[in-house]
Amino acid sequence: MPEVLLLRSASSILRTEFLNRLPPGGPGCVHKLSFVRNLQYRKGVRRCVRSRALHQPSSLTDGQPLSKESLNHALEFSVPEKVPKAQWDTPEEALWTTRADGQVRLRIDPSCPQFPYTVHRMFYEALDKYGDLSALGFKRQDKWEHISYSQYYLLARRAAKGFLKLGLERAHSVAILGFNSPEWFFSAVGAVFAGGIITGIYTTSSPEACQYIAHDCRANVIVVDTQKQLEKILKIWKQLPHLKAVVIYKEPPPNKMTHVYTMEEFMELGNEVPEEALDAIIDAQQPNQCCVLVYTSGTTGNPKGVMLSQDNITWTARYGSQAGDIQPAEVQQEVVVSYLPLSHIAAQIYDLWTGIQWGAQVCFAEPDALKGSLVNTLREVEPTSHMGVPRVWEKIMERIQEAAAQSGFIRRKMLLWAMSVTLEQNLTCAGSDLKPFTTRLADYLVLAKVRQALGFAKCQKNFYGAAPMTAETQHFFLGLNIRLYAGYGLSETSGPHFMSSPYNYRLYSSGKVVPGCRVKLVNQDAEGIGEICLWGRTIFMGYLNMEDKTCEAIDEEGWLHTGDAGRLDADGFLYITGRLKELIITAGGENVPPLPIEEAVKMELPIISNAMLIGDQRKFLSMLLTLKCALDPETSDPTDNLTEQAVEFCQRVGSRATTVSEIVGKKDEAVYQAIEEGIRRVNTNAAARPYHIQKWAILERDFSISGGELGKAITYNSPSDLTSSGITVDTADPVIPLPGTPPPHTCQLTGCLIKMLLPV
Repeated sequence: MPEVLLLRSASSILRTEFLNRLPPGGPGCVHKLSFVRNLQYRKGVRRCVRSRALHQPSSLTDGQPLSKESLNHALEFSVPEKVPKAQWDTPEEALWTTRADGQVRLRIDPSCPQFPYTVHRMFYEALDKYGDLSALGFKRQDKWEHISYSQYYLLARRAAKGFLKLGLERAHSVAILGFNSPEWFFSAVGAVFAGGIITGIYTTSSPEACQYIAHDCRANVIVVDTQKQLEKILKIWKQLPHLKAVVIYKEPPPNKMTHVYTMEEFMELGNEVPEEALDAIIDAQQPNQCCVLVYTSGTTGNPKGVMLSQDNITWTARYGSQAGDIQPAEVQQEVVVSYLPLSHIAAQIYDLWTGIQWGAQVCFAEPDALKGSLVNTLREVEPTSHMGVPRVWEKIMERIQEAAAQSGFIRRKMLLWAMSVTLEQNLTCAGSDLKPFTTRLADYLVLAKVRQALGFAKCQKNFYGAAPMTAETQHFFLGLNIRLYAGYGLSETSGPHFMSSPYNYRLYSSGKVVPGCRVKLVNQDAEGIGEICLWGRTIFMGYLNMEDKTCEAIDEEGWLHTGDAGRLDADGFLYITGRLKELIITAGGENVPPLPIEEAVKMELPIISNAMLIGDQRKFLSMLLTLKCALDPETSDPTDNLTEQAVEFCQRVGSRATTVSEIVGKKDEAVYQAIEEGIRRVNTNAAARPYHIQKWAILERDFSISGGELGKAITYNSPSDLTSSGITVDTADPVIPLPGTPPPHTCQLTGCLIKMLLPV
């Protein structure tokens, strides 16, 4: 790993000028990451806050040290007795609310008796222990630079005062529309310090989507990173009555505009707000008040604003991460790479809040991380813990497979041998630390080098969540001696409610319930599968301004009904079997969960990218298939070219096809026959005949957002509604017609699938 750099002098050319003027941290501010040295350095907990904060000039206070009175006041606030119990444990308080300024009764009982506290207290206690350690790593002109926890805290305070100066009102939002960065982090923390609510917006959101969220959350300030994002807000500003200012941090606006500030200008505004004024606002905050809004991208209707309390954040950051074996910096400073959207709860709780709780070092990837630069960042940073959604792990797998296909015969055979013996060992003796000689030899000669090339040489924990992962992908990484630990949760559970770890692992499961949380399955069938219902300190406050949706999700006893179906084994490991709404009920009355069948097909046929089972109210099951194809590096849209793995499959079955159109257009006999045989094998292993796939079809293009098949729902009364919207509809020969139902009809898959799903 390259040597970690101290912050450079003001003469350095950084992305924003104010970062140049951070106080120098001294030799103790940043440490080279090695387990031995870090362990030696962190034998005890240092109380370094007051010495650093009081004696170092800071750009946050215009070169003046933070007052001793202000710091002592904050320290007094962190004492548990300063939070009156009546404020958060009053029986009269409801378990949910739909008001941004509402308060809820916390779910405190013997199963989770931990004392609640605020985000500020969590940060201040971390500051007291980890103030000198590197908190945030970012790249400037191809060199890594770092901000210490003391500097991070001071930046957050100054941002908080800047928001107050701009007119941030209590229970109103600061919305952030930008890629992961130090500015995203200290703006988020500063917004909470100032009594506001942090609301992330996906960078890919349209101006209309931005308008809905910014209006719904009553955003007083929107923070953007680029001119492109600023232009979105300028288009909709007149429709946002609560918006008072916009702050841009990555590049200055082309022209001076009223109420649009650069980050440096914004931070300077904070000097006009007294420290005592900010402390008074911090003192008034309670753990059962909302501080984070996460908007879910539902399949129909407008997105729902999931309100998370300060206790949701601080409790989950502590106990959810403990369940995943995340270490405090006193033992080992965790190093993570931040690249997934922070508007999603998984990345936000893992990168931002858990990082503060345990003193982790968070290093920011480049904005094009998911287009190929992520591996370069991983190599440079060498994280100790890493999280990715299944598609990220699949991309890594595909990259390795393509590299292997292009390598020489001996190297390819060595890799296949090493992965084969390692996979066999990990499947047959998963819990054993005793490895046979051949397994250790394979790891030393081959696999360790692969992990190093990926940047995972020091990575002890690799997580995934947010979507199911195929058995093929899990087996592939087990073959590299990389266990992928699953978590299960929702935005409505502040992220993880179930976690796997090196000590709680079972293949294909989502782990065990986080200690202090509860789970129950309702309406279980003969196989023990029922709806997953959750209870605990992770459960959200409610949907903003949506009482009906909140009542649908939370029952009278405070249990969250997830809508997911699953089962628990004898040891408490959770297995997700699908969504209740996705359950297929055939014309014969059979209940068929589609997910296991779809996964079985993809496992049996490595050429298949997506498999979609159809059969609701039909006499038999049918399936739509797409083939694995290369993605356009610029747009991430599927191309016509097959992946290396798909080409290998074709060659193995006797086909020379290299594109999807060759297979589908010419109905390649070898490939179609191989798929038919694979479907037949899946049917042979099915539990009963109603679970058999009777018909299948291959689509000409893989599913994508741009193609309209993913991430969008259409409500229509007749095919003419679709054709008038520019969608091509073919009702003459639908592959699998839906039964006639009265309008309106809702279709979650559009574009090329419309013709197959129209009612007839």
